Amino acid sequence: MGRLEGKAAIVIGASERGNMGQEIARRFREEGAQVTVASRKGEELARFAGEIGGFSKTCDITRRDDLRELARFAKEKMGKVDIAVNSTGLALGGPFLEFSEQDLDTIIALQFKGSFFFLQAMVEAMDQGGSIIQISSAVAQRSTTVDGGYEAYMGTKAGIDHVVRAVANQFGRQGIRVNTIAAGHTDTPMHKENFGGDIPDWMKAAFADATPMGRYGTCEDIAAAAVFLASDECFMTGEDLQVNGGLTLRRNPLKGDLERFEREWPARG
Repeated sequence: MGRLEGKAAIVIGASERGNMGQEIARRFREEGAQVTVASRKGEELARFAGEIGGFSKTCDITRRDDLRELARFAKEKMGKVDIAVNSTGLALGGPFLEFSEQDLDTIIALQFKGSFFFLQAMVEAMDQGGSIIQISSAVAQRSTTVDGGYEAYMGTKAGIDHVVRAVANQFGRQGIRVNTIAAGHTDTPMHKENFGGDIPDWMKAAFADATPMGRYGTCEDIAAAAVFLASDECFMTGEDLQVNGGLTLRRNPLKGDLERFEREWPARG
């Protein structure tokens, strides 16, 4: 019997092949949960839902009505909502002094307003308690990034982390747990896109060197933590689970560190 047997879960942000949302949804199914996956991109979403034996619903997280419709759809298909995971994110960066109002509006709409609306809709949907999980980032606590330029990303992640704590405090007596998972650099499609393609070995080695546990993160690491937070074994709420190999004990490698690893990699490799 799986750890999530009899549970019904929503996972939003599961449209990219091999991303965190898909891995979390896959693990939830393996642990016995029914799963509804959601995102703005319908084709890959439907393919993935069919692959794992789940349900799919297109949903724009920046639209409150879409999220309420997602909750209604999930309850119609699964009978209830016990677990809700927000794994959406946007690694939108640029030089601080040149960061545009349009880009700021875009990232706030997705990572703050959208996450806020998601929390509202999922709390409303949980008639008998449940677990809400927000995927956050280690840089919400550590301000150093590779070369700067991600101030809006860090700020919106940190802001919604604080909202999570407030919501956890308010709705704990209704049996609703609300927690975050702070990922570090993880091998995901978003990170590959952020670095312009497949992440080279020397770059993974540089991040591993900055991490106490000595390796790059995987989507499987995040999914394992999500299973725990979603399960009845979990007696935690308002917490920020640091699933990043201890990166928040140190810092991300800086530009000079990366240049050194790239230069020395032929000898190291």
